Amino acid sequence: MNSEHQFDGHKGSFFIEKEGKRLAEMVYVMAGTKKMIIEHTEVDESLKGQGVGVKLLEALVEFVRKEEIKVIPLCPFAKATFRKRKDLQDVLN
Repeated sequence: MNSEHQFDGHKGSFFIEKEGKRLAEMVYVMAGTKKMIIEHTEVDESLKGQGVGVKLLEALVEFVRKEEIKVIPLCPFAKATFRKRKDLQDVLN
């Protein structure tokens, strides 16, 4: 299950779609050119318990590392995952 990335220059998301339906997404907004705020994460009931939210966060972290962007996680899920995963914390603002 691969995530996709969509960005309009201000807001964006990492998401998973199946047959045109968005089943999971992590939504963010840019706060300047090098700061990203993770607003929320949603995962469809059909994917709960499969680590989909973590996969979306890992894809986001891979992206921000390449772009040298710092992250502010307002989303409770993202904030809790960053707290647990020391290997992801280098991108935090």
